[in-house]
Amino acid sequence: MSEENKLLTTNRKALTINLDDTKYGTFAEIGAGQEVARVFFHAGGASGTVAKTMSAYDMAFSDAIYGKSERYVSQERLSLMLDHEYELLIERLAEQRGDASHFFVFADTVSARNYTGTNEAHGWMGVRFQSEANGPASEIVMHVRMWDKENVLQQEALGIVGTNLLYAAFYYRDDTQKFITSLLDNLSAERIEVDMLEFLGPEFEQLDNRLTSLYLVQHGLTNAVMFGPKGEVLQPSEVLYKKAILVERGSFRPVTHVNVDMLNCATAQFMQEPLVKGKDLIVLMEITMHNLLSTGEINAEDFLSRVDLLSDIGFTVMLSDYSEFYRMTSYFRRYTKEMIGVAMGINNLQEIFNEKYYDNLEGGILESFGRLFRHSVKLYVYPMRQAAYSHYLATGQAEDSSDSNDGMHSFSNEVLIHAKNVQVSAHLRNLYAHLLENHYIDSISGFDPSILHIFSLEVLRRIGEHDASWESMVPTAVATAIKKRQLFGYIPTGK
Repeated sequence: MSEENKLLTTNRKALTINLDDTKYGTFAEIGAGQEVARVFFHAGGASGTVAKTMSAYDMAFSDAIYGKSERYVSQERLSLMLDHEYELLIERLAEQRGDASHFFVFADTVSARNYTGTNEAHGWMGVRFQSEANGPASEIVMHVRMWDKENVLQQEALGIVGTNLLYAAFYYRDDTQKFITSLLDNLSAERIEVDMLEFLGPEFEQLDNRLTSLYLVQHGLTNAVMFGPKGEVLQPSEVLYKKAILVERGSFRPVTHVNVDMLNCATAQFMQEPLVKGKDLIVLMEITMHNLLSTGEINAEDFLSRVDLLSDIGFTVMLSDYSEFYRMTSYFRRYTKEMIGVAMGINNLQEIFNEKYYDNLEGGILESFGRLFRHSVKLYVYPMRQAAYSHYLATGQAEDSSDSNDGMHSFSNEVLIHAKNVQVSAHLRNLYAHLLENHYIDSISGFDPSILHIFSLEVLRRIGEHDASWESMVPTAVATAIKKRQLFGYIPTGK
């Protein structure tokens, strides 16, 4: 192994920082002990790095120092800690050693496993730092989940991941993917999950935090990340906590009238469910890593285009590596006991009943359905035209290009395939009938039959052929954005 690729031990990382006489700062830690500071003291030479260590466990002391916040383990509390300690550091030391030092503050606020093991083991940690003497501060914030079963192991893992974060902030910040993969140096995803990471400040002006979130999923640090309607990075537990959840999975390349109609109709039905009425609700559009990798490698620009377009029409977006629906709903169950709805097309429903996807489960398709439908989960199925369905059965592709280019033909007399007449394998029909009869699966109603000819691949084809009729197949805001940003190969007229 080359020296460049050699994995540094946690002790070596801390010692490297301790021996770098330009790095000087404060460690403020609440919740699991001063785990990161302990690593630096054990490494040796800490007097060259540590200006102060701080731990205010008592809430009264913590509030008196940092001010009150709604929750003690939260991004808000972390920000208060970073603000207070950084201002204090500059106020007390800038004149004395500001010309020679790159000041930093490392902070974390954590809830490690309690004695009875009944709490959520997670925490926020971040670093605010100067990249040059007397320079402006930049900041990196992340949220972690701890999966070790013993408190002492969680403390150890926190010390390691905190040291990794600080080291990466100093030495890997120009290589985002190396930065991210290094966060689990000397750890594993079975011990620590990083489900939110955000880079802020002048050092990262050219960095898109949605890409950093994509890399978290791509490199296995977490299974899912989320973005708000303004494109902002969200922390999943704060979005999903105790909410009823409705999600639609798709490629959204680009998002079409059908995608929007499917979710709007499913939402209307979902809100009428007795278990949902009066509950807080979150509606998501979800993209899977499998979808992003369909061409063999991830195209970052293509990914950002999809997220942008969904944000343009006001949707919250989730990116996950859950190819199976039962794994996605199990993920939601981390955060909520409320009802979960999944909106899907006929093709997705057929895929759920494809037994080849469950070879890894000892109980096969029955085990997968047991996981999928437990605890109030319901599938809302959007219809498909008979011609498109026949095309799907013949080719495995849910696209049908048999329409004329104007896309205006009437299909009012054509048979529609929906949840009540779709065909599954003969030996699964009784199982399907049971799910249908007991309302685990339901047909979407109130849909717009005039748009059922629209498929995203057809939109892409027409864009590529400079056929302006594609604009009628997507929401107006989406068409405007595609033309303005020249997405998906769109070329303005005259060029």
